Parts: sequence; structure tokens; C-alpha cells
Amino acid sequence: MKTPLAIFLLATSLAVRASVDDSLKALVTVGREGQGNEAASIAWKELVKSGPPALPALLGAAGKGSPVADNWLRLAGDTIVANALVARQPLPIAEVEAFLKETTHLSAGRQLAFDLLQQADRTRADAIEPSLIRDPVQELRRGAVQRLINSVKTEDAAASKATYLEALDAVRDEDQTKFLADTLRKIGVPVDLPRHFGFLTKWNVLGPFDNTDRKGFDTVFPPEKEIRLDAAYEGKGKTVKWQPFESTDEYGKLDFNKPLGMAKEVTAYAVTTFESPTEREAELRLGGKNAWKVWLNGEFLFGRDEYHRGQQMDQYKLKCKLRKGTNTVLVKCCQNEQKEDWTVEWEFQLRVCDPAGTAILATANSPK
Repeated sequence: MKTPLAIFLLATSLAVRASVDDSLKALVTVGREGQGNEAASIAWKELVKSGPPALPALLGAAGKGSPVADNWLRLAGDTIVANALVARQPLPIAEVEAFLKETTHLSAGRQLAFDLLQQADRTRADAIEPSLIRDPVQELRRGAVQRLINSVKTEDAAASKATYLEALDAVRDEDQTKFLADTLRKIGVPVDLPRHFGFLTKWNVLGPFDNTDRKGFDTVFPPEKEIRLDAAYEGKGKTVKWQPFESTDEYGKLDFNKPLGMAKEVTAYAVTTFESPTEREAELRLGGKNAWKVWLNGEFLFGRDEYHRGQQMDQYKLKCKLRKGTNTVLVKCCQNEQKEDWTVEWEFQLRVCDPAGTAILATANSPK
């Protein structure tokens, strides 16, 4: 039979848990444009007041809402840990570590778990980080890769080469990959960056079509209805046909200016096929500074009607499902009317990978 004290403690625990659940629900549902911010502010204070016992549930909620929601949760976690360290309250370190190690949890929660572990117990986090070298979350790999790079002792050439190759096999971030590629090449080791990243480099291109007044982005030109590589179409001022083009850029950039000529207020298309040995979840990651749209097997994935805002690798991550066998990737890329030197780029780069940024290589990769 439970004593009155046990009943009181149980009731208190249940009430705290209910309060945490309510707070997390309010935070997870906050919108991208700030919808729900007032309720979230109140919920955040209640969550922080719940203290360290709220951390496991908080980690479980990360990644289930918008990026804004995750920012609220991250701030709450940071504050709870900081307050606990000042007050010398015990933290559920073992539970946080267990959450981090369970790779089925959402990436946002696992990243937050590692960051909180670093904040709460740096020694423990340092001991765990090397084991993340093959982690399915790209952001968690980074520190482990850097530790491996930093471990190189240059006076031992053979060991250095082996360590750099091990790091290259694990690395997924562009800056670290560039460092490793440059370093290995200096000692005579070739590095195939397009293969490492999974860039698609062999395409057929078609254009130019019109983009006067930036209307080309929404105009449905023939490739959006059908892909016929033997067809000819009325383009901007001339008849246009598909032509093969292979990018030789190490980072897979397809420059339309090369096959189609320098032009403004134009639209072009690039199409390729990707042979997947299995049906699987994947990501198409695109970088580009022009307005663009992407289709996979005739299904529109995403587009961005924006020009010359800067370009970087993996700017856009498009989740998709590859089917077993041939997959058709179609990219539409528009160039606007600006004449400045920094607006001449009419290009994109696209790669196929998993959520960790690991290249998914085709069994064959040639346009048909």
C-alpha cells in the first residue's frame, strides 16, 4: 500500500510531466513566421522552470516542428543545463548520452543532445566524439573527422597518408573535403571529387527559351511536358535542340554559358538519367544562384524564383525516393536581365546522396 508521501510524490511527478508535455507541444507548433510566439514564450519559461528532468522529453521533441520551434527548444535546453551547472543540480547525463547514441532518433534531437553533453560534461563528450565518424547525421561527423585530421603526425609519411585517406572516406563537408583533397594531391594521391560527392556531370541541355520580364520561371516550356531528346523546339529567336554536355568542374557545376552561349533573359533545361540499383530514399542537393526548378521522374520537387543571391554546395536539399532502375532528373535554370559582371553565372550543381551527405552512386550515369 502506498504511503501518503509516495502518493504525493507520484502526483507531483505526473503534474510536472504533464506541464512539460504541454510546454513542448506549444513550442513544437510555433510557426515559421512567428505564429504562436506568444504562447511559445510562456511555454519556454515553464519548460525551463521544470529543470533537468525535462531534458529527455525536450530532446525527443526536437525536429518535430519548424526550424523556429527547434530554436526555442535549443535555447531551452541550453538554459536548463546552464542553470543546473550554476546551481550544481544533477543532470540526466546518461539519458542524454543514450539519446545521442540511438541513431533512430531525429537528427535535430541528436545534434542537440551532443551539444548539451559538451556543455554539461566536456570530457565525456570528447570521449564520445571519435565514435561519430560514421554517424548518419552529417553535422555529427564533422567533429570526429576534424579530430582525425588533427591527429596526423607529419613526420610519419605513411601513417599520415593512411589517416588522411581514412578521413577522406568519412568526410562529408565541403571545406574539410577540400583540405583533404589538396593535402593528398600534394603527396601524389589522386582524389575524384565528383565521385566522392556524387555530382551528376553528364547531361543533355536545351535552350535558350525566353525569360523576358522573368516570365520564364512560370512558363511551361516543352521539356516540362515531355522529354524527347530527338525533338526540336522554337526557342528564343531560333530553333533549339537537345545537345549532350559533360561538366568537367570538380564540384559538378554545369555552366549553360558554355554550350548555349552567353545570354540574358533566357531559360534552359538540363536532363540526365540516374540508374539506381534499388528503390530507396535519397536527397537531391542543389547549389545555384539562378531561378530554378527540379523534377524527378516527372514529379516536381521544388523551385526557387530568385537570382544571384550567392551559391554554395548543398544550398537546397530535396528529399525524394529513387525507384529501382532508371530515374530521370530534369533541371530548369533561368537567367535574368542584370548586366553586372557578377551576374553572368548561369549554372547549377546537383548531387545525389543520403541524409548524411554520403554519395549515392549510379550503376550507370549517362543521358539517354
